[in-house]
Amino acid sequence: MSKYRIEIKWAIIFSVVMILWMIGEKLFGLHDEYISEHAFYTSFFAIVAIGIYLFALYDKRKNFHNGFMSWKEGFKAGAILTLGIVILSPFVQLLISQVITPEYFRNITEYSVQAGEMTREEADTYFNLKNYIIQSMVWAAITGLITAAIAALILRRKVPNPHQVKGTTPYR
Repeated sequence: MSKYRIEIKWAIIFSVVMILWMIGEKLFGLHDEYISEHAFYTSFFAIVAIGIYLFALYDKRKNFHNGFMSWKEGFKAGAILTLGIVILSPFVQLLISQVITPEYFRNITEYSVQAGEMTREEADTYFNLKNYIIQSMVWAAITGLITAAIAALILRRKVPNPHQVKGTTPYR
C-alpha cells in the first residue's frame, strides 16, 4: 500500500479541490441565480484537474522513481490515481448534493424545463443524485485515463545512458 501513497494522497487532494470548486460555484450563484451559465464555467475545472494530474505524476517521478519515469510507470500511477478518484467520487457527489448545494437538482431541473431543453420527465430522470453519482464515476474513469496517458507522456524521463552523458566514465 505504501507504494501507492502518492496516488492516494493526490486522489484525496483532487477530491478536496473538487469540493472547494463546488463551494465556489455555489457562492458565485452558478447553482441558482446564474444557473444558465453553470455548464460553461464548470468546464474550467478541467484545467484544474489536468494540473492536479501533472503535479501528481511529477510527485511520483521525483519522489518514487528518483527523477526518472517511463510512460508505462507514469500511466500506471495515473491509472491508480484515477481509480482513487473514482472510488471517492460517490462520497464527493453525496457531500456536494446533500450538504453544499441541496437545491441544485431542483434548480437545474426547473431551468432545463423552462429553457425548453428537456421535458419535466427527462429532467427528473437526468438531474438526480443516483444519476450524478454514476456520471461522476464514469466521467472520472474516462477523462482520468486519458489525462493520465497524456500527463505520463509529458512527464516521462528516461534514465540516461552513462555512455551518452558528458563527463562520466563508462563502466568497465
